[in-house]
Amino acid sequence: MSAATPSASSQSPVAPSPNNQTQEPLTNIPEADLILIQYLRDRGFDAAAKVVIEEVEAGASDSGSKKAELVKSVDFVRLLSVFAQKPSKPGENILKDPANVLQELGTMGNPINIQNLIASIGAVGAEDLLSEDPTDKQEGFRELEAWVDGSLDMYRPEFRPILFPIFCHFYLDLIQHGFKDAASRFFEAFSESLSPSHSKTLHHLKTLLLPIHVQNDELAQRFRNEKYTIRMSRSGFGLLVGWLTEGVGGEGLGAGDGFTGEKGKRGRGTVMQVVNNHLRFEVTSTNPTSMSSHAWEESTGLLSSLIPQAGGNKTTLTNPHAFNASKGTLRLGPAPLAEDLRMEAERVLREQAVMDRDLNAQYDVPITRPLVAPGLTAPTEADLLPRPPTFKYRDVEREVELVRDARKRIRLEPSVLTNVDANSPQANALRARALPSICAYTLHDVTEGSPCCTFSPDATLMAAGFAESYIRLWSLKGEKLKGFRSDFSSNAIKDASSLNKIREKKGSTSRKLIGHSGPVYSVAFDPLSGSAGPPKHLLSASADATVRLWSMDTLTNVVAFRGHENPIWDVKWNPIGVYFATASRDRTARLWSTDRTSCLRVYAGHLSDVDCLQFHPNSLYLATGSSDWTARLWDVQRGSCLRVFIGHQGAVSSLALSPDGRYLATAGEDLAINLWDLGSGKRIKKMTGHTSSIYSLAFSAESSLLVSGGADWTVRCWDVKGAGGARTTPQKNGSVANGSRSYGEEESLETADLLETFPTKRTPITNVQFTSRNLCLVGGVYLSPEHR
Repeated sequence: MSAATPSASSQSPVAPSPNNQTQEPLTNIPEADLILIQYLRDRGFDAAAKVVIEEVEAGASDSGSKKAELVKSVDFVRLLSVFAQKPSKPGENILKDPANVLQELGTMGNPINIQNLIASIGAVGAEDLLSEDPTDKQEGFRELEAWVDGSLDMYRPEFRPILFPIFCHFYLDLIQHGFKDAASRFFEAFSESLSPSHSKTLHHLKTLLLPIHVQNDELAQRFRNEKYTIRMSRSGFGLLVGWLTEGVGGEGLGAGDGFTGEKGKRGRGTVMQVVNNHLRFEVTSTNPTSMSSHAWEESTGLLSSLIPQAGGNKTTLTNPHAFNASKGTLRLGPAPLAEDLRMEAERVLREQAVMDRDLNAQYDVPITRPLVAPGLTAPTEADLLPRPPTFKYRDVEREVELVRDARKRIRLEPSVLTNVDANSPQANALRARALPSICAYTLHDVTEGSPCCTFSPDATLMAAGFAESYIRLWSLKGEKLKGFRSDFSSNAIKDASSLNKIREKKGSTSRKLIGHSGPVYSVAFDPLSGSAGPPKHLLSASADATVRLWSMDTLTNVVAFRGHENPIWDVKWNPIGVYFATASRDRTARLWSTDRTSCLRVYAGHLSDVDCLQFHPNSLYLATGSSDWTARLWDVQRGSCLRVFIGHQGAVSSLALSPDGRYLATAGEDLAINLWDLGSGKRIKKMTGHTSSIYSLAFSAESSLLVSGGADWTVRCWDVKGAGGARTTPQKNGSVANGSRSYGEEESLETADLLETFPTKRTPITNVQFTSRNLCLVGGVYLSPEHR
């Protein structure tokens, strides 16, 4: 070029040439673009030069419009209005009408400060305030879900857990930026696929409608401030990174631009933003085909605050298995029997053997030689909680009755149904050996609701707590319940006959106990008499934050235990009968003794309500389940957490410990039952089949069978020793179901270890428990068809 190229602001024409003599001068074009245009014209490429000029001018106009696009004061106030809600109508914006902004600001706490803040902001670009197009999140999640569903079967189980945290962050982002309507549309479009495992959390998120809700909500802030841990194989993680960066793989047939279009790139960009800022990947070298489909979610979630941290330890544990291993081995064997009690029980057994002419009864193993399962360590007398120095006659009766029950117990062997066709003739005969007899008690005409019920160990009494703050007792033998009169003199009592004379003359098969001032959420009979006789006491826990001890002799309240600050959800007796534990909304569990009104220990560490608890059979440990999605095992005496069990995707609603002391079963709002090994703290398997909340769990006496009851009006039996895993149902090739054509085998929601389902008419089962002879007792309240 013979002449210097002018700058973008210069009005001088470009040096003349044969091809541009009649060209109009170019203005407002950068110098580098002018050089390119001049070069194309000199070489005779006028068409190409024209295209470059059009693109440069179009780009300049777009950038100019962006710079000029400022928010007016009225529009800016409208944007700010999403951060303030009306006190009288939560969910509505207080600054909804711009005409009344100053009036509304005048009614707020610091109007001068707010006005100064607005005045000091100056010109703000609209892109800075809106930050993102809300449709990008919907497009990004749609693509992510399609990619996960379109992935290979071996990778899909490890990809599925990533959908939930990204969904939560997308929804919270939309609410935080004021896109309430877009957030609602996003929720309705994608929540259904996540609902089976996360229904409670999704329902909670749906209530967050304003930025102030997100800022003040504890769960939302945990998502914001903690990184969500995702477990993934090395190969699976590589595929995820490839999709995020290049959109490789997973697109459906006939999808057009699919994941490679401009909208696809922006959508993947929003997903990558959440992945980088809020997710932490635990990449393993495990082959995806060698792990069960449920194993990937075991160490998934907001783990950093769920795992207890050792005092003075500078490293933060993020792996529950590392924490469990650091706590050493547990003493899970049976508790030793006091020597004097054992000798007295043997003597009574020998006398009865002579009278019954059964000379072998005196050598029964449960009394003479308690067995310890292989691999378990039994506690010593020094390890146990303090007990009364001397035993009573009813202690002897209890131990003797245990031997009788062991002889007459119906032994359940669910393993006989393994690999047996359910429709074969021999299956019916084998079910009698594998499944228990179930006796169901149904409460009718309970309009106010009954949150709980229980049965006495000897199966003679039933108690239920009601929402109207009272407890009702029933005699299951049809006998009249009579308490002692209050007008008797203790000097008149000399023997058992004189004691019976001071009982009430009249009675009924049902009695009401009144004392609480709130709904009764849990009741428990004392285990001191076992199956040898009726219980002497009943515990009840209520929304009034008290636990009350009731005498079954006088049918009156003896004492009220106070200490919790919030409603008490559950109460359970210690196996030795002197101690009991409570679970409360104040995020703690507490240990109590019947001879003291103040608690002995406080077990603190859960991040939300402690919903359920259960003592270990040897009394050394206490298991708790919480709304923070975890279960924990505590040292009863020291109050320290020894195991943390992370694997549920919802609140833990019920739990049970096996009689042999080896297993913990937990049920969650994710509609799954997890079976855990207490020694290692690892999950053995996941059992699914319930279609609604699970309220109660119970092991058989041999620890081989688990029974569950729930809100889906069913009682279900599970094989504890079975391998489990997904159950596949063969289908005819090309069969059409729900509008889609399927081939081969279909994966069922029920796992293979579900032995049998017993439906009721319309009765949610709130309690299941086994008697010492393996009879299963269940109870619940019938819901009439008119009930909604």
